[in-house]
Amino acid sequence: MQQDKILSMLGLAAKAGKIASGEFSTEKAVKSQRAFLVIVSVEASENTKKMFRNMCVFYQVPMYLYAPKESLGHAIGKQYRASLAVLDEGFAASLIEKLELADKTE
Repeated sequence: MQQDKILSMLGLAAKAGKIASGEFSTEKAVKSQRAFLVIVSVEASENTKKMFRNMCVFYQVPMYLYAPKESLGHAIGKQYRASLAVLDEGFAASLIEKLELADKTE
């Protein structure tokens, strides 16, 4: 149940134009300091996870591993997505809250 809330909130953020998705756009958003949160698919390659983990630590952006690629992509009206960045502080704060809850209940 919690998972659906996170994915539907990602959908709202995408409709509002507050999501950068795909590896290149996510990286660009983090490096230009527009990203408030990065979500990487649990199915992403170890290299991808490591790259974003290091980048997010360096730029001090919270990063979470969450959902299969298809679910992430589908939530934002795209095909598969291994990574996405949330470009809005409000959406990011709310998503982090839900992601923390999801981590505790699993």
